[in-house]
Amino acid sequence: MQDAITMKSLSHSLLCFPPLLTKRPQKSQSISTSPAGKFCVFRAEMPAMTSVATPTSFGFVNLMETFTVDVQRAENRPLNVPLVAPFTIASSRLDKVENVAIRVELRNGSVGWGEAPILPFVTAEDQPTAMAKAAEACDFLRQAPALTLGSLLKEIGAILPGHEFASVRAGVEMALIDAAANSIRVPLWRLFGGASNTVTTDITIPIVGPAEAAELASKYRKEGFKTLKLKVGKNLNSDIEVLQAIRLAHPECQFILDANEGYNPNEAVEVLEKLHEMGVTPVLFEQPVHRDDWEGLGYVSFIARDKYGVSVAADESCRSLDDVSRIAEGNLADVINIKLAKVGVLGALNIIDLAKAAGLNLMVGGMVETRLAMGFAGHLAAGLGCFKFIDLDTPLLLSEDPVLEGYEVSGATYKFTNVRGHGGFLHWDNIA
Repeated sequence: MQDAITMKSLSHSLLCFPPLLTKRPQKSQSISTSPAGKFCVFRAEMPAMTSVATPTSFGFVNLMETFTVDVQRAENRPLNVPLVAPFTIASSRLDKVENVAIRVELRNGSVGWGEAPILPFVTAEDQPTAMAKAAEACDFLRQAPALTLGSLLKEIGAILPGHEFASVRAGVEMALIDAAANSIRVPLWRLFGGASNTVTTDITIPIVGPAEAAELASKYRKEGFKTLKLKVGKNLNSDIEVLQAIRLAHPECQFILDANEGYNPNEAVEVLEKLHEMGVTPVLFEQPVHRDDWEGLGYVSFIARDKYGVSVAADESCRSLDDVSRIAEGNLADVINIKLAKVGVLGALNIIDLAKAAGLNLMVGGMVETRLAMGFAGHLAAGLGCFKFIDLDTPLLLSEDPVLEGYEVSGATYKFTNVRGHGGFLHWDNIA
């Protein structure tokens, strides 16, 4: 099974919805109309100032098939942002964000923004590699003829294939889709289905000592967070001590445990046993074992599900459609964690369809990202409305917010307005 995008699979989850607004023609828009009449535009020969606005309805599949993208400018720059504190997980430590920002401008003047998140030992790319590959993609976009959005994204997929360049591919896809959505004056959450315009996220406590973890838990309790995601997996006994401290500071919170591959199967089961003795039942146990330990993942999932009523999520173990099929066929996990930086935007949409068809629950997450990438993922999650677990908190861990406008934050809740695209942008001249 391949990761290539298919209109058939996308159409399952990305349906059109009732007419929203009217629009004027733009030079780079397609002049065709879909057979079903779901996405309508004006004919090119009609002068813009004298055209009569026609109600339109939008869906992502329609946009892929009928909107023509004509790129005038495409550029990438480093996106470096300090963290409030080091972000430590079982597999790595991050002291600052070193991502890549991507800006695409169409000949109709619409601009789209994307971000390629970099997390050492999780994403395949480091920042220098991501910068080089993003520059290659941007060079192609500047020279490419006008193509439908679907055709252009297919070309980008060929330039940036597989997991090796998934984060950069995601960033370029974000920018192109955002530019197209800006052109037709539709917010992404509506484009992706319009199920909702809000999401409520958990918030992450990285690997720290018990006192600091308790302080963070108390802080997040006051800010209205009901679900805490605790990074574990480096030391089992220390993890239990931290859990006990958090439980005292925020006794009514729900827990997600994320081991980031840090435990072996026996250690993962032992954590669940000790939590059971404490009267604590996590709502989710994320990636308890190494990503290639399929037998161990299935074993932990079986014990967690049948003995403790805990769902297990596959994160690092899920990087392709083939991985989802293996997980579903072997009943190896209950939840698939969707991250755009792992599989790209189009790859994520295909995985969502396959996971839903297999009866698996869905989680949406991210790397350590600014509100550019996190905003795109949030729009997608709100629009589709099919995610049981929302983990889109990492912009809250940054000491600066370089993104202007975008979604509104109120504690754990993100609200997406009717601003076109994802609504966020950077002061490009201020980026290194």
